[in-house]
Amino acid sequence: MNSTTLTSRTISSSRLTLRFIVGVLITLGLALLFFYWLMRPSMFEMQAMTLFLAFTAGVSVLAGYIAYRSGLLQRPPRISWTLMGGYILASLLTFLNVWMTARLMFASPHDLQLATVLLVFATGIALSLGYFVSAALNDSIAELNRGAQAISRGDLETRVPEAGNNEMAELAQTFNDMAAQLQAADRERRDLENMRRNLVAWAGHDLRTPLASIQAMTEALADGVVDDPDTIQRYLGTMRHDVQALSNLIDDLFDLAQFAAGGLQLDRHPFAAADLISDAVERFSEAATRQEIRLGGVAQPGMALIDIDAQKMERVLANLVDNAIRHTLAGGSVRVQAQQEGEDVRFVVEDTGEGISEADLPHVFDQFYRGEKSRSRATGGSGLGLAIAKAIVEAHDGTIVVENRSEGGARFTFTLPRN
Repeated sequence: MNSTTLTSRTISSSRLTLRFIVGVLITLGLALLFFYWLMRPSMFEMQAMTLFLAFTAGVSVLAGYIAYRSGLLQRPPRISWTLMGGYILASLLTFLNVWMTARLMFASPHDLQLATVLLVFATGIALSLGYFVSAALNDSIAELNRGAQAISRGDLETRVPEAGNNEMAELAQTFNDMAAQLQAADRERRDLENMRRNLVAWAGHDLRTPLASIQAMTEALADGVVDDPDTIQRYLGTMRHDVQALSNLIDDLFDLAQFAAGGLQLDRHPFAAADLISDAVERFSEAATRQEIRLGGVAQPGMALIDIDAQKMERVLANLVDNAIRHTLAGGSVRVQAQQEGEDVRFVVEDTGEGISEADLPHVFDQFYRGEKSRSRATGGSGLGLAIAKAIVEAHDGTIVVENRSEGGARFTFTLPRN
């Protein structure tokens, strides 16, 4: 225990003792004033009452101070016992004060006996009430103790009752808030652990598959197993495609590592939304034509420039358009549009494809998530494109959402502030 803690406890102890003494002195003064106002005693009676009450107050202060300094208040195993000890001590002091006063002032032994009976009865009632109050307080403390023990055992769903409006209820609410935060932190830790395992498993699979294909075709070409020029060209084209897939995956992993480390740097400049759309349409027009998909884009005329990192936002649109084309059948269409909404610009990429299952909708932006239809290795997705798109949009203080169109297909919408 350091010196700062000791000093703080010493100051707190001194203040508590001082408050106790001041309380006793105020009580003594009020009792004497009330005695004088009610009975108009003589000077001798006033002096006698003052000496008697001062002696009793001194005994009370001494008894309380000894109990506090000796640690008697902390020794009982239950707080209810400590409270009962305080009630018993207070009741005994009250009994002695009143009984001694009655003995000095009552001339009739009968009245003294009657007062003694009433004092015994009042003391018993006070102790019974004190036990009831202390037991209720002890029950609340026991609930908190059981909750704390459950939390220590790993049961983070534990909550304690929050009955009442006093400090115990406030403490119970604080305890429940702490338990909820611990549960959320544990859930986040588990999610991160699952994500780490998925990263190792899926990244390993996505790296191993094209590497195995490249290795097999390289060995076939090196061993002379394949000598037909057309087959050789087909092999080379497949190898080129696999190498590009590996390169894209490594770039995606590097970008995600940067996003997680807060290393995403934006080079913002005013840029036209129409140019973003035209570049995305031009980039994928050949792929759309090859798959017999109609690809088009339009921007609202007269839109103001938006302050963005154009290169990164082009990547967002590229990921969304590529995702839409890969999930749209021949004869379908993919449309990109932008329009201004107050101080924001809204971009929409929608398709007439297969849509996304309701179970997959909440997870399409999760890293490495591959739903049954939303993203899969068979359609060329690494499970990272949409996660990267979301990270870039949010880095621009924007939002991105996805929904299924009522007429079929999916609709991705992201909104960016103009400035």
